[in-house]
Amino acid sequence: MKNQILGISLAIMGTTATSAQAITERDVANSYADLAHVIYTDALWAAQQLKSSITNLLENPSEQTLADAKNAWVISRIPYQQSEAFRFSHPVVDEKDLQLNSWPLDEGFIDYVDDDYQGELGNTGATANIIAADSLKLGAKNYDLSKLTPSLLSELNEFGGSEANVATGYHAIEFLLWGQDLNGTESGAGNRPFTDFATGEQCTNGNCDRRRDYLVAATDLLISDVSYIVDQWQPDTSDNYRAELLALDEKEILTRMLFAMGSLAFGELAGERMKVALEANSPEDENDCFSDNTHNGYFDNAKSIANVYTGEYRKLDGTLFSTYSLAELIDQKNPQLAQQMQHQLSETQKAFQTMVDAAESSESPMKFDQMIAEGNDKGAQLINTAIESLAKETELIEQIAQSLDINNLNPSLAQE
Repeated sequence: MKNQILGISLAIMGTTATSAQAITERDVANSYADLAHVIYTDALWAAQQLKSSITNLLENPSEQTLADAKNAWVISRIPYQQSEAFRFSHPVVDEKDLQLNSWPLDEGFIDYVDDDYQGELGNTGATANIIAADSLKLGAKNYDLSKLTPSLLSELNEFGGSEANVATGYHAIEFLLWGQDLNGTESGAGNRPFTDFATGEQCTNGNCDRRRDYLVAATDLLISDVSYIVDQWQPDTSDNYRAELLALDEKEILTRMLFAMGSLAFGELAGERMKVALEANSPEDENDCFSDNTHNGYFDNAKSIANVYTGEYRKLDGTLFSTYSLAELIDQKNPQLAQQMQHQLSETQKAFQTMVDAAESSESPMKFDQMIAEGNDKGAQLINTAIESLAKETELIEQIAQSLDINNLNPSLAQE
């Protein structure tokens, strides 16, 4: 699906060329906010296209309209996954991400599951099956499920305090479109029949009207949540997060940039998303586990870090957004370090491209859930190479911070 290494390498090299006029830390801070707005705007557009495809699916359920909706979901993931280098030091993003991108989820909380299904240990909502239920009780509180709305799904998200009770966001929609992936670490993704969204006698597995309503509500909430983030990064607005951020000292803004980049690179992508799944040989711990799209998502996560560093983003319509960059700023201060970071970003993208190529091989595809299978030495090597590259990238991010006289990569609002 992706073959962007040459373009990435050239883009990184191009953005670090010395400018005719030196750029300032304030230039980079302002451009960082511009970049965030562009990427989230692209994510909103993609979510709206997903909504259109889902509308077509529900108006005319068929194998083709279901395939089209799945494809729209895959495309919608690209800009959102490439936005994640903004997440970890901006509370306005990180808090909304809990409703947009939480995983893994207990499928039985949402819909029917296989007879052998086992939810997270101790999760009382693991088999709640919202789609089939009229009500849901938690202590003295009784939830009326008779009408599935965006606000109800938002209220049910992380029901009972369990992070496995994901009722909203990309992965709830993914599960509804694909169904359970019952293949473990063998080949194959979820295989929900289009008739699960049919009406009347064509309906399979029951509650098709409710499943349709859930899909609509979840998609509408997704659009609302992404739209909220777009508004928070909107320029020329005095009372949003962007205005609050840009009112801060430049060093604090740069600290947030670097903290988020490093957090995504090492703690999240290399750690939670890859190493945990590999060590546990657990397909439940892969990010896009129902669609087997994980390899593309992780490629885009790695690209997200490069986007922030280079000040560039390739939009879904093919146009390139380019602005003042951290890469240029570092090149002015420490050309050798800038060159090292350029090289490492390129090496990281190569490592993830190798994973994409393996997953999408026409002869013998090996998806991420197969790579993490016990005894798959080749798959483990692919993943470990990417992890090691991210670790080196993180070390360089720390050196970049030092070159900017930032000695504490803990932004003041990171834990808010």
